[in-house]
Amino acid sequence: MFYLTSPEVREAAVFTRMPEKFRKPEVRTEWARANRGGQATDSFLEGPVWDPKGFLFVTDIPHGRVFRISPSGEWELVVQYDGEPNGMKRFDDAHLLITDYRNGLMLLDIERGEVRPYLERRNSERFKGVNDLTFDSKGNLFFTDQGQSGLHDPTGRVYRLSPEGRLDMLLGNCPSPNGLVLSPDENVLFVGMTRGNCVWRVPLQADGSVSKVGQFFTSYGPSGPDGLTIDADGRVLVANPGLGRVWVLNHRAEPVEILTSPAGASLTNLCFGGADMKTLYMTESVSGTVLRAEMKIAGPLPQRAKQHDAH
Repeated sequence: MFYLTSPEVREAAVFTRMPEKFRKPEVRTEWARANRGGQATDSFLEGPVWDPKGFLFVTDIPHGRVFRISPSGEWELVVQYDGEPNGMKRFDDAHLLITDYRNGLMLLDIERGEVRPYLERRNSERFKGVNDLTFDSKGNLFFTDQGQSGLHDPTGRVYRLSPEGRLDMLLGNCPSPNGLVLSPDENVLFVGMTRGNCVWRVPLQADGSVSKVGQFFTSYGPSGPDGLTIDADGRVLVANPGLGRVWVLNHRAEPVEILTSPAGASLTNLCFGGADMKTLYMTESVSGTVLRAEMKIAGPLPQRAKQHDAH
């Protein structure tokens, strides 16, 4: 693969690993049977969220758990419930909004450790299996509905939920839509298509519609792009499980930097954090490890809900 730029390659560092007391190797879950070939899955980390107080939150999909990790790498169980939490974002200072594969959008009260439904259905129809989410500066919520879609069944969806509660389907022909992130000017939505092994570029029109959707980046290997984030310069960062790497892409979709994993190949998601927002945190899901790398360019301050309420 030839690029005009030669990417810098460096290895991320291990920040912390899930303690043995939280691992569940003996528990066989329905999620693992469908998504991990029935393998024993003691945990599967996803959805990293940085808290300005210095904590990092992560989800554990098959066992329905959310953890809080201290600056020194100590783990605390926030909640365990009957669900499959995947992506997660800050809703406000007291809540996290979760894309739950089984239950739809769920709202977590952090201090109480309570989870309640936020948006379970669309027009009385259940979602396929929601995956990840992001807010814009106006409080619009964008989220993916992946389910078991793929090249054999390109019917995954991307939705936008307005602060007033209007739900629009922006895309309905996606081969496994996963992570998503907005450009700094919020005119373009980038969406990882895991089974399509690519990232789509979705221009957002002034009237709220989308047009001229194209393929921005093409990857390779056994599993395609998963979680996405973006830095202050508009470079798209792509977690690519199967390859165990993070692509840092310039505006031409050329990798200008590649981060590799020292702890397994299942790099599923990532977020910026730290006091200066220059620390990149990454989940290596199969090993139950959180990695980190110091970046030269900071990530943007995350957007949150504005007028959303439970639906």
